[in-house]
Amino acid sequence: MRNTRTRTTRGTERRAVVGLLLIALAFTALQLTAVTGRASPDTKNYLSYALTLSGESRAEAGRLAIGYSCDSGQRGPLRTIPWTSREAPGESREQCVRRLTASTAHWSAHGNTSGMTAPFANHRFMAIFEARPGYPLFLVPFVTLFGIAPGLWLAGLAVALAGSLCVLATLRHAGTSWRAALTGQALFLALPTGTVAMNPLSDGLSLALGTAVVLGCTLLLRDRPRTGAALVAGGLALMFPVRYSQALLLAAALAAVLVARAVLVRLRHRPVPPGALRAAGLCGVLAVLIHTGTHLLSWPSGQDSAQDLLTHHYSRPDVADPWPLFLAQEKVFWAAWIERQAARPVLLVLLALSAWALARRRSAVLLPVAVGAAAAGLLNQAGHPNLDQLLGHRLIVFVWLLPVLAVPLLLDRPPRRSGPVTSDGTGKGEEFVDSSPLSTYSAQGALRQGPGRTAE
Repeated sequence: MRNTRTRTTRGTERRAVVGLLLIALAFTALQLTAVTGRASPDTKNYLSYALTLSGESRAEAGRLAIGYSCDSGQRGPLRTIPWTSREAPGESREQCVRRLTASTAHWSAHGNTSGMTAPFANHRFMAIFEARPGYPLFLVPFVTLFGIAPGLWLAGLAVALAGSLCVLATLRHAGTSWRAALTGQALFLALPTGTVAMNPLSDGLSLALGTAVVLGCTLLLRDRPRTGAALVAGGLALMFPVRYSQALLLAAALAAVLVARAVLVRLRHRPVPPGALRAAGLCGVLAVLIHTGTHLLSWPSGQDSAQDLLTHHYSRPDVADPWPLFLAQEKVFWAAWIERQAARPVLLVLLALSAWALARRRSAVLLPVAVGAAAAGLLNQAGHPNLDQLLGHRLIVFVWLLPVLAVPLLLDRPPRRSGPVTSDGTGKGEEFVDSSPLSTYSAQGALRQGPGRTAE
């Protein structure tokens, strides 16, 4: 009997690995249709930083970054890539090169003569990108070994696939079937999360590291303290030089949601799982450390971000009291955002499905981490209420992790409770049933195997 069960488990795992590889290969094949054409205005800033790190002079790094940006700008709409909003080029490559070259000459003559990035704008605006060395450093081996265009594409592919695997691992450690976990992987790649991960910007790497943090919190909630703590601390530590503001918001949001969850459990006169306290405490401490590190390094703060928005990248004098105008801009942005979501309610539908899935499953593991990640996305967008970002997804991309993690739960049947609730919130004897031929999950069997492990 045991040998039969072992063979069944191994066969299921082999089929799951095949499914994982097929999803990754399909995504890679789709992305091959657009190796270039993804550059945004900020791409040249990160690229020039990476080229300077790889040994190029500041002037040569700027010239190469301008060439890539202008070449990419000649691509029309990326019809094969979902969730993009590119328009036809409004200028020729030669016009683009002349414009950006003249801009660098202008700002060099007006004081922007130092730094790792080329002088594409005033020194104060470029300081934002100088404070994000993590992504350029990540790009260095790719652009050095493969060249600029292929290197940026491969870097994006690595980021997207890594994030999708973290999602798959999160769902498996939360106790879902292989079918649900593979669906989560596919959703990550198919939704804006996959598109943002592929774009040559720091948002994608930040997102992938964020999925590692979410996986770490899941392991902490499943009483895997060492591995979980290492992933949370390591993920946020690496996010800090990539996008420190997003790292701070993710750590703070996860800590707040986990504390709120613990308070609700306590109000019901039930014991608070020790894993939840560990995860909340660790995220809270790391949020404080990130905030402290930002100030010690004198990196741009929220006040600088508000001035950047209100002065059009510091091209006008600072606003004496920016917050009333900033809050007014918030109202304008969110009104326009809600109007757009009502016209194209894909996200709203997926969020409704997520709420149904979490209410149906009542996962004490996935609920706080998914909601915390989504809250971090909303907070990040709230910090940048720029109408120019209304059509994009990169600033709010963490919100999409909620449907990525929650919607796959609909593929598993709701739990059958046959005993009291355990410390991890699942319930002793509770069984999560998957009707697919691919896999089933028994929480009772997982408890026999050990915390955080699943039984087929």
